Amino acid sequence: MLFLDWGLIDYGEAWERQQAIAARLIARKTATAGEPAEATGAGTVIFCEHPHVYTLGRRGSASNLLVDAGTLAQIGAGYYHVNRGGDITYHGPGQVVCYPVLDLERLHVSLKQYVFGLEETVIRTLRHYGVAGERLAGAPGVWIDARLPAARKICAIGVHASHYVTTHGFALNVNTDLRYYRYIHPCGFTDRGVTSLAAETGTTVDMEDIKRWLQKYFVPLADK
Repeated sequence: MLFLDWGLIDYGEAWERQQAIAARLIARKTATAGEPAEATGAGTVIFCEHPHVYTLGRRGSASNLLVDAGTLAQIGAGYYHVNRGGDITYHGPGQVVCYPVLDLERLHVSLKQYVFGLEETVIRTLRHYGVAGERLAGAPGVWIDARLPAARKICAIGVHASHYVTTHGFALNVNTDLRYYRYIHPCGFTDRGVTSLAAETGTTVDMEDIKRWLQKYFVPLADK
């Protein structure tokens, strides 16, 4: 896999670049049909941050955005309706967004296994910082105290696949300004909270450091 860091990038620009990478990977797959899977490689994993923006998944409810266009302009946030799974979520500075553009056929994993692998990548990374991330049945992503009334989401996951090539990915709250979640029902939930690694540890986390750990723990995904 090729790992890239796009730094702080507008969501729309990142989406266009991501689609272009996926299109090239699909084209190579088509051109090498019948040849060994190794001919196309596994793909590219992208890390980045976005300016304030809300994105709604293809089957999400627009009612989970709680403000109008005027308020979005006042708080300096964009809004996109995209083709990933999941409902509405927030991206912003201090959040690591990961876009793996991968050929699941090459990796020999199903979409369900892939999402499990993304969760595992984040859970292992959080463990390095002394935070216990968990899964919550029926709610993809990574949670803290998942089975308690105080359950709070630290990482959202929403993916899309075409020709077994993935786009979109996960968003891990690191030093995120959680006040921006007040303007949505995060992932469609009204009875669960959100958190960040900084909130859980009580300290600001180095963004470059956590990206290095995410990359380190991403590698076992290929062995599933």
